[in-house]
Amino acid sequence: MAKAQNIFVCQSCGADYRRWQGKCDSCGEWNTIEESQATGSGAPKGLTGKRGHKVDLTDLSLKADEAPRLITGIGELDRAFGGGLVKGSAILIGGDPGIGKSTILLQALAKLAQDGRTCVYLSGEEATTQVQMRADRLGLSAAPVKLGSATNLRDILATLEATGTPDIVVIDSIQTLYADNLEAAPGTVSQVRLCSHELISYAKRSGAILLLVGHVTKDGQIAGPRVLEHMVDTVLYFEGDRSHQFRILRAVKNRFGGTDEIGVFEMTSGGLQEVANPSAQFLADRPQDEPGSAVFAGMEGTRPVLVEIQALVARSSAANPRRTVVGWDQGRLSMVLAVLDARTGVGLAGCDVYLNIAGGLKIAEPAADLAVAVALLSSLSGKPVAQDAVVFGEMALSGDIRPVTQMDARLKEAAKLGFARAYGPNPRKTSTKAVRYTQIERVQDLLAEFLVDQD
Repeated sequence: MAKAQNIFVCQSCGADYRRWQGKCDSCGEWNTIEESQATGSGAPKGLTGKRGHKVDLTDLSLKADEAPRLITGIGELDRAFGGGLVKGSAILIGGDPGIGKSTILLQALAKLAQDGRTCVYLSGEEATTQVQMRADRLGLSAAPVKLGSATNLRDILATLEATGTPDIVVIDSIQTLYADNLEAAPGTVSQVRLCSHELISYAKRSGAILLLVGHVTKDGQIAGPRVLEHMVDTVLYFEGDRSHQFRILRAVKNRFGGTDEIGVFEMTSGGLQEVANPSAQFLADRPQDEPGSAVFAGMEGTRPVLVEIQALVARSSAANPRRTVVGWDQGRLSMVLAVLDARTGVGLAGCDVYLNIAGGLKIAEPAADLAVAVALLSSLSGKPVAQDAVVFGEMALSGDIRPVTQMDARLKEAAKLGFARAYGPNPRKTSTKAVRYTQIERVQDLLAEFLVDQD
């Protein structure tokens, strides 16, 4: 039998060390390295004993049957899942405390249970009475969802086996579970890895749909080892915070659908309600004729979304002016400011700059560069951008405005919401005639378009 030896494992990222140290070199966290045990030493040995079984191989040309989908009845949730839930899949849902993870899952389970599906909700953080109280507040107490409260992995697996293959299982949350054959505390790397592996194996073996709720760190990442995100089929994150009206559920990994698909919800007294037209909601409270505001026509997965970008530029006497960004990449803002200063000479280097994406949405695509630049110039000059205009385009370091994908979809969404003008890169081929399109070839063209009256 292999000799057990002690190793030290970071409980934040899973990196292992031969001896204890205060700071993890991999993730940079302090005081997260704890002693654990590993079997064997030195190089791994080869397999011995009985031979394995032959694996059947197929050709790429063979057509595979499309995985059947289980529709939850919540349109925005099904969109984030990629069109519905796939039998035997494992899904990880993360987000800040109180943002609505347990609420949306309870709503989905109630709808599926009312449709005749066997749904099991196992909570490691709340007693069954607390879950029942939440269901009563949401008006879901009549739904035949099976509730349980447990943290022991062995008990949970025995309960699921005794239930007779439920259709859907929710574990809230994976960081509260523990396997009694490990000495580590719940939430540590070894516990999260083992509990996740056993539950996912059960889901693949039985065909049940497994939904795991995960805690997040202060950086907004799923707590525990990154291997957890590799083990599951789909990873969804709730964006925004509890102070915002809207909740955005984004798919960052999906083996059965597209990534970066979003579902938009609104928090109400009756739980999370889906928002069928996010663009109209994001622009509902947009101020009239205010400088520093521009509407960006973006793409979130396959869905065009119009959102307001707000900018404030204020002269500063400080040696290091402030750069505050909410909902966009700060490094991207620094690049846009540098290009504007170098190519147009507007003098933003000595100004405090504040940038905000209205509605709590986080934008990652480079096509927002031009809209950010327009909002900055509008705030600097004090002249508002036309109310019926949308802007999009990627900015190069040379000052050129590069083409973006799916321009037709962006323009059609703008026309549907009543916008009459659009500013962007070379349109190449577009079939949308309802919007008057103005091509912006270089960043210098913005001065003529947005630093003077537009009529």
